[in-house]
Amino acid sequence: MTRESTRREFLIRTSCAALGAAAVSAGVKRFGLISALAQQSAPSDYRALVCIFLNGGNDGNNTLIPLDATGYNAYSAARSAAGLAIAQGSLLSITPPSINMPFGLHPSLPQVKGLFDQHKLAIVSNVGPLVQPLTRDQYRNGVARPYQLFSHSDQVAQWSTARSDIKIQSGWGGRTADNTVSYNGSGTFPTITSVAGSTVFAIGLLTRPLAIAPAPTPLNQVLVLNGFNSSPEAVARRSSMDLLRTIDRQAALIAAASDVTQQAVDIGLALNVDPALATVFPATSIGSQLLQVAKVMKLNQTSPALSLNRQIFFCSLGGFDTHQNQVGGQATLLTQLDDAIKAFYDATVELGIESRVTTFTLSDFGRTLQPAGTGSAVVGSDHAWGNHQFVLGGAVAGGEFYGVAGSNGTVYPTLQLSGPDDTDSRGRWIPTASVEQYAATLATWFGLASADLPTVFPLIGRFTTPNLGFLP
Repeated sequence: MTRESTRREFLIRTSCAALGAAAVSAGVKRFGLISALAQQSAPSDYRALVCIFLNGGNDGNNTLIPLDATGYNAYSAARSAAGLAIAQGSLLSITPPSINMPFGLHPSLPQVKGLFDQHKLAIVSNVGPLVQPLTRDQYRNGVARPYQLFSHSDQVAQWSTARSDIKIQSGWGGRTADNTVSYNGSGTFPTITSVAGSTVFAIGLLTRPLAIAPAPTPLNQVLVLNGFNSSPEAVARRSSMDLLRTIDRQAALIAAASDVTQQAVDIGLALNVDPALATVFPATSIGSQLLQVAKVMKLNQTSPALSLNRQIFFCSLGGFDTHQNQVGGQATLLTQLDDAIKAFYDATVELGIESRVTTFTLSDFGRTLQPAGTGSAVVGSDHAWGNHQFVLGGAVAGGEFYGVAGSNGTVYPTLQLSGPDDTDSRGRWIPTASVEQYAATLATWFGLASADLPTVFPLIGRFTTPNLGFLP
């Protein structure tokens, strides 16, 4: 066996097996090269974006329901006979000033209601993938539709990449990190951390994400360099590994592999403690993910190895593909989301960064107003399009609905089968606000320069404004 093949095998074994393959995510697009595009001076403040992806397509029609007589009656007429409608008296009433009419949140969202009433949470209404603004007539004539509408994988990709015209391999979170990487100085800890595995949302063109396990895995155990104890053999093996990363660096591929390994070692050393928080998190999947995010944020405050000015996190909660058993299934999932985001917001208050952290939801798509099936055990809804999303944080201009006004003069769609906002006759709302506008508002608050918006969001110029106004 040649020295080169031995070296290659050693690098693969140490960087993937010993370090844990999930820890260094698949987004090594440019072999560890650092962006030279973003030359802005590093800001002195801290800001973080926390994405919660509701996998499967959360039913926005049962998440946010009009409570005025006309609106609720239209909703009830479409869903009551099948058993999918939520009783009007059980809904949690909120009133956005811009519409000045009452709406009802799903009864599983009391914490969300409380945060909305405290002006810490906003709702972005009828947002979704778009190639350009689109009317019902244009849609029915085949004008500029996003590719593969109503497909899970394609719609997840479009929410994650902010491109509905073509398929691409980078996400808008990753591209935002590319263009703000200089804000974090010369540190090697990644801007983006996923607590839900590898995701296109986090993959940039020049930067790469870190993927870690959620709690209850201690933070100081998520990236452990195994196989190197104090025995003479282990010490010699570690010395050899360290030496290999310093030689044969003339070849770009070998140098890049060595740099990836070194960064993983550095990250493992940086995650050297498991911070404690007074805030109690629910022992659910999304609760455990957000607890780990809060721990990384706390470590960032105290560890010189981190000390990042900008961070992006990705979490997810699955199970929202509710073709049947939606009534009970969605209620359980929304309770988990409700409890987890309230705990996470409380943790940011505990850390003194509530105005520096913005949490937001994404989801594949909304669901049809028209039910699928009948009876509580089987009734559900099918894949649709426009949906409502939550944005939470101390900087958010909460207690309000945001988006782009549609045919009825408000950001909330007209709940009418075959109506002005329906693609056909099933209640698939054509979005009035685009993923680009939603994401660009978040990225701008994060620190993305206006000149870089077209780089991260190439279609943003097709829409009337790049900012929906829910963040300063």
